[in-house]
Amino acid sequence: MEKEKKPTNKKQDKVKLFVIAGIIAVVVILMKVFGVFEYISIENITKLTEWIKGFGIIGPIVYILLWIAACVFFLPGIPVALLGGFVFGPWFGVIYSSIGSTLGATAAFLVARYAARSMVEGWVAGNEQFKKIDEGVENQGWRMLMVTRLVPVFPFNLQNYAYGLTKIKLATYVLVSWICMLPGTIAFSFAGGSVVSGEGNLGKTFMYLGVAAVFFVIISLIPGWIQKRQNAEGGKKVA
Repeated sequence: MEKEKKPTNKKQDKVKLFVIAGIIAVVVILMKVFGVFEYISIENITKLTEWIKGFGIIGPIVYILLWIAACVFFLPGIPVALLGGFVFGPWFGVIYSSIGSTLGATAAFLVARYAARSMVEGWVAGNEQFKKIDEGVENQGWRMLMVTRLVPVFPFNLQNYAYGLTKIKLATYVLVSWICMLPGTIAFSFAGGSVVSGEGNLGKTFMYLGVAAVFFVIISLIPGWIQKRQNAEGGKKVA
């Protein structure tokens, strides 16, 4: 009976791959037609801002969908993160960017785990960083996800797919990702928001830039804190 099931599973996997590939192709074509790829850059942040504002009250929804597309289709994340502050100001920028980046990371995770596992396995095959992530999840669970989210040792977009191949639970992945991505979200949203919301008000501009600077400093210090903690725990085990 087991021999009869294997061909069916292989056929189902192939069908899934063709469907996913087809969807990706259609979306990419549509994004090219509407000029999205041209806009996703820091140089075109003004064009991106006008594009999102052009959607009016559904602008936040479009922005969140843009975040999801960025995560699934490997678009640059920094321009999209800054865009939230430019379009919606720092506070709402944090909210919409946090929702969008978390949903996008989750979407890529689900694609890897349930829809295109074979394809993603091909992307990370032989990758030493992925092996470390896989082994880290096996030994440390959610702590490995926390470390890789806070310390950029693995590309963000590929990281989202890679975790879909590990044994980490979806709920744990979503919660830890959201919390650990929040400092970066705040930093970029306030950096972008300082330009727009602080316009004409130097005090407000410097305040927003100050908040952004504080969070950028915190992010830069996190790798050192984690390293010291790991060294301390290693010393206790040896003792």
